[in-house]
Amino acid sequence: MSHGVSAGAGAKQGIDRWGPLVEGWLRAHTAIVYAFLYLPIAVVVIYSFNDNRLATIWTGFTLKWYPAVFDDPVVKAALGNSFLVAIPTAILATTFGTMGALGLQRVGKRTKMLFDGLTYISIIVPEIVIALSTLVLFSQAFAWLNPTFGLKFNLGVQTIIAAHMLFNISFVLLLVRARLDGMDRTLVEASYDLFASPWRTFRQITFPQLTPAILAGFLLSFTFSFDDYVITSFVSGPGSSTLPLFIFGQVKKGVTPETNAVATMMLFFTLAMLGVGQFLLGRNSKKEAGGVGGMAAMIAEQR
Repeated sequence: MSHGVSAGAGAKQGIDRWGPLVEGWLRAHTAIVYAFLYLPIAVVVIYSFNDNRLATIWTGFTLKWYPAVFDDPVVKAALGNSFLVAIPTAILATTFGTMGALGLQRVGKRTKMLFDGLTYISIIVPEIVIALSTLVLFSQAFAWLNPTFGLKFNLGVQTIIAAHMLFNISFVLLLVRARLDGMDRTLVEASYDLFASPWRTFRQITFPQLTPAILAGFLLSFTFSFDDYVITSFVSGPGSSTLPLFIFGQVKKGVTPETNAVATMMLFFTLAMLGVGQFLLGRNSKKEAGGVGGMAAMIAEQR
């Protein structure tokens, strides 16, 4: 028995001998991966403050490129188009995605499986395939509608919004569906037991619990739409260039500090959006922890 104990101790010592080496290799591998991911972003941010017109030669620190960007009418127009596309896209995708998730909660199992499959397919399909198919759809529809009804539909901001909305609805639907599946149904049942109307139950019970998922879907849709290039490049028209299209067009001529400045502002704006969303989600979770338990009583008091 002592021989078995000593053998086990020897095996444990052997494992412990290789443990620090394996742990060190894993840490180094993690550091390399993160450096590969974030070092190029850091280079773009640093060189947006380069005093030299040539982006690859550092000659000193300056902030002059940021005012130059805001004074550029082309950048202003692209920025305005980006917001003009992203805000309606986020609102529409969040609205229809939430409605779809609530509707699928009330259908049969086979119908739900069918729509789940269609939702996952829309996410799995490559973005360039969605962009091409959307372009073909718009082109064929406009070719028939314009001469038939005397209309003048063309590719532009409205087609970008429609294409982005269709792409983002699936993400919102999945987020809200996941929240619905984990929601406490006893509060809804208690609300109905207290004779609350369906709309009142939704407004005071269901919606507050869905708020984190709805907010996350809105921010995700806004970010995807604001940063999208592939779909936008296919369905955009004259005068509807967004910031990603502007940056790609500038890169073809050569990377400049102005281009790095625009990319840096997009990066920090996206991070700010994520920070605001995290803050709101944190506040909502605290309120939910303190107040959700008393919602049924609140409904009974207001009746």
